[in-house]
Amino acid sequence: MTDLLKNPIFQDETAAREWLEARVWANGRVCPHCGNADQEKITKLEGKAHRPGVYQCNEPDCRQQFTVTVNTVFERSKIPLTKWLAALFLMTASKKGISAHQVHRMLGISYKSTWFMMHRLREAMRVGGLMPPMGEEGGAVEVDETYIGRLQGVKKKRAGAAHKNTVLSLLDRKTGKVRSFHVANATVNEVAPIVRANISKEAHLMTDQAKIYLRLGAEFSRHDSVNHQEDEYVRRDGDTVITTNTIESYSVFKRGMLGTYQHCAEKHLHRYLAEFDFRHNNRIALGVDDTDRANELAKGIVGKRLTYRRPNRSDI
Repeated sequence: MTDLLKNPIFQDETAAREWLEARVWANGRVCPHCGNADQEKITKLEGKAHRPGVYQCNEPDCRQQFTVTVNTVFERSKIPLTKWLAALFLMTASKKGISAHQVHRMLGISYKSTWFMMHRLREAMRVGGLMPPMGEEGGAVEVDETYIGRLQGVKKKRAGAAHKNTVLSLLDRKTGKVRSFHVANATVNEVAPIVRANISKEAHLMTDQAKIYLRLGAEFSRHDSVNHQEDEYVRRDGDTVITTNTIESYSVFKRGMLGTYQHCAEKHLHRYLAEFDFRHNNRIALGVDDTDRANELAKGIVGKRLTYRRPNRSDI
């Protein structure tokens, strides 16, 4: 870790930009305006009239200038790229997350800017588009729901979780990867579409005995459940271990939310889920170290923008 902190990308803007270019443009520069990837039609602009890292697209219908940060979460940011990369490495290396206050103190930038930076990086961690279904070839997929935080405008109840946010998580036991979703409540109407869209019909579904899975489980090749009310958490059926303990052990999310972040507005919960899913799916146990994890996040910044309307502006 000490050697990593000495990396010039945290001190020198040119080194930081070159590091980012090597990951975003691993297969050559691409114009973010028109998609031109012909290296002979992209010119690096040099000289006193141009700031470092500016390129010109020479496609006749484009002719736009760009840098590596255009069309990424870094676009139009006045924060130095060295600070961005330091925040990126801190977030990817912290198993339970790192608070905006901690990053703001370490990097010497305002808390407001740090908070915005970290939400942009969480947006980069979010996986978009179609993903392959979990549980292909009959693999086991564990499904469970949990409750966290507080629903805005809902009074706290003495018992139950009606006043909390509901999170649904799916874990592919073969790949060890997880997908988490913020849902309105734990009902069939909310849970079933997510399960159907993300899990292969040939999968072996494993759940607890919640009623929402009774009919839903029949849609898959096999469905087994454990009865927590009778203190049943694991049982064997031949060589098959039937349990939801693996997904329930994904409690690092709750520990991070309660211990590190302490509070999360309902409208931002999906980005915190993306953050914890990203680190879990790119962890040491899967052969991904801190450097590889940071490289993966750098690739995810492309095509994502996150802007917030200023409180005193109505035209943004």
